[in-house]
Amino acid sequence: MLYKRLSQLSREEKDKLINRGGELADVGETVASIIRDVRDNGDEALRSYTKKFDRAEIEDIEVSPEEVDEAISSIDGSLLEHLKFAAENIRKFHQAQMPEGMWFMELSPGIELGQKFTPLESVGAYVPGGRASYPSTALMTIIPARVAGVKHVAMCTPPGPDGKINSLALAAARIAGADHIYKLGGVQAVAAMAYGTESVRPVSKIVGPGNVFVTAAKMQVRDKAEIDFPAGPSEVLIIADDSSDAVMAASDIIAQAEHDPNAVSVFVTPSKELAEQVYREVLEQAARAVRSDIVNASLENAAVLIADSMESCIEFSNDFAPEHLEIMVADTDSVLNYIDNAGSVFVGNYAPVPVGDYASGTNHVLPTAGYAKIYSGLNILHFLKCSSIQKISKKGLETLKDAVISIAEEEGLMAHAESIRTRFRN
Repeated sequence: MLYKRLSQLSREEKDKLINRGGELADVGETVASIIRDVRDNGDEALRSYTKKFDRAEIEDIEVSPEEVDEAISSIDGSLLEHLKFAAENIRKFHQAQMPEGMWFMELSPGIELGQKFTPLESVGAYVPGGRASYPSTALMTIIPARVAGVKHVAMCTPPGPDGKINSLALAAARIAGADHIYKLGGVQAVAAMAYGTESVRPVSKIVGPGNVFVTAAKMQVRDKAEIDFPAGPSEVLIIADDSSDAVMAASDIIAQAEHDPNAVSVFVTPSKELAEQVYREVLEQAARAVRSDIVNASLENAAVLIADSMESCIEFSNDFAPEHLEIMVADTDSVLNYIDNAGSVFVGNYAPVPVGDYASGTNHVLPTAGYAKIYSGLNILHFLKCSSIQKISKKGLETLKDAVISIAEEEGLMAHAESIRTRFRN
């Protein structure tokens, strides 16, 4: 774990932090080969790659309703209620995001302009597996699609070696409202959702996080299906001052680190004393972490940085553009107001990232690797199309005709100009 003054970072150290996640190009050829195979050979390729990568032999690619029923019956009742509680909070937050279905404004007499929002026809939700199962991601990806009114929602998630999907993930998919659940992970799942196979219906858009291979696959299939954004290994940046608690801050770093060996955790503060406390506490908590092998591997990507001022902390954060940003300072608004780039922001000592991961209601599918500079986290607008509308009378067109004719003729599009003139001839 890097422990250093922010102003003393070498070019290589800063570049490693800011320009993280550059592995997409490294896996591009492998990903393209798998996509071509799935496109050309359909279910046969899907079964082959599932056996190769997930060590599972599957006959039926789609999960049956009976399998989902069996999974739900095996889950502890209180855990199921907690899942439903989280689902309801996620539903409420995304319902609040819904724009007005259609609206109009009068630009001038005879000219009404408006917008109409329409849900996408179909969406595929990718829910990671592998080191852990993520029923929460099923809720985060499927519920907003349903709230938006998407007609067909499918979920892909990798099976275990026994060919089955985690019971809680199946329960979450049922609670969220998935139409189809497929026992597919990795590049092959993305390819199947984009191009379709004998068993998998193609979708208009693919959403959800994944490893570098999944992210690269999403980027490569955009000629067939739109995606949300690149969402790779998870990350957190914490801005703190002397008012924060070192044990809490360290626990948030460990929580982030246990996701994945490639997860990134950064703590930045103007307080040298706090930085020292957090650094020591992280090492102590890492030593007793349940997933200590993953945590310690991830801490190779971590940093505790001492800034010259709070302004320097904010500047670094906006440059870093974290997936998750925690603000643990006395005057939270003095920092929040100057944050430009962050996937999701957690304000105060009692707003750790895990609340957003599971149950507060905000979405945890977020841009990583600095993509928060140009992308928003998953929200209701990812599942809607927006059409502009114009209602224009002859009186309204008369106020526009001279400008339209003049500009059209200047561009050499004489038929455009004529389509206006013809409406004013007897």
